[in-house]
Amino acid sequence: MIKFIHTADIHLGSAMNTRLPAGKSEERRREVRATFGRMADYAAENAFNGVLICGDAFDSDRPLKKDKEYFYNVIKVHPDLQFFYLRGNHDVGESYTEELPNLKTFSREWTYYSYGDVIIAGIELYEGNIQSFYSTLSLDPVKTNIVLLHGQISEGEGAGLINLLKLRGRNIDYLALGHVHSFKSGRLDDRGVYAYSGCLEGRGFDETGTKGFIALQAGHAVYSQFVPFASRTVREVVCDISPCRDWPSAARAALAACPDSPRDMLRVILKGEVSFDNTTLAADVQKELEPRFYCVSVKDATRRAIDPAALAADRTLKGAFVRAVLAAGGYSGEQKSLIINAGLKALSGRGDEL
Repeated sequence: MIKFIHTADIHLGSAMNTRLPAGKSEERRREVRATFGRMADYAAENAFNGVLICGDAFDSDRPLKKDKEYFYNVIKVHPDLQFFYLRGNHDVGESYTEELPNLKTFSREWTYYSYGDVIIAGIELYEGNIQSFYSTLSLDPVKTNIVLLHGQISEGEGAGLINLLKLRGRNIDYLALGHVHSFKSGRLDDRGVYAYSGCLEGRGFDETGTKGFIALQAGHAVYSQFVPFASRTVREVVCDISPCRDWPSAARAALAACPDSPRDMLRVILKGEVSFDNTTLAADVQKELEPRFYCVSVKDATRRAIDPAALAADRTLKGAFVRAVLAAGGYSGEQKSLIINAGLKALSGRGDEL
């Protein structure tokens, strides 16, 4: 039995500055590097034979010197591990590749590596082979075949797309994919399966959920298991604050909805209808939560509880707007309520939250 780790989308050198303070952006970059190193240590300590990197090891085709040095140093300090590095769309132009005895790379034509009865095959996709790479794949049906690709699975064809229908019946036992940043797997055909390992670490508030890698055992068949491994998890929390009557009670409700995980990054979404002034609600709640977690981003997705009669009597621009909407024909009461909510946010300078 041969054991591999399937990983992808490490994105060494990622800026990670989306709503992260400068100091924490740099800390998260170091943590992403460290997690890659920890994964290699885990592979060595648990008698894995190799690591399959299915694209986007780097965040740029011109990675920083410190990121290149770290990546290749991890490979050097684990000479008994074989690293299979398939470049993805982010690092496809990366020309700096150290020639190491335990580093196997791929090209724009199918490359095959043999480990007894297990074959590792991979190809880097680009404009010139996106139509032909399906038909040029040649695998021995009596072997156990693992195929590496980087792209988005699709029912169509084109740049960056992988049509699973065209890979069926091609003697693939395990299709190791990169590009999607969350774990995902499914049947390819009667013989094989496909899987995205996802990224090792969530880099921003849009990469929520458990992150890690896939452990593979390859013999007469391929057995896989997802292994959570991130140093921090990006969690999304949705909190309905409709019962709250002011921002402090909304902050308490949001805190009660959050998990007890101070090391993690939280994306908190406030929902519901509120009757109090919510102009600075997101900022106020975020300030209350920030000391309790590694990093927090709060989004105000609430709607103002509207009393149309009271607003319609208001002699301001907001009142005039409400009167115009209420007088408009062709809209239901619910539609008018949504229009009024959106308009009041825009008039309050909160149009970016729409």
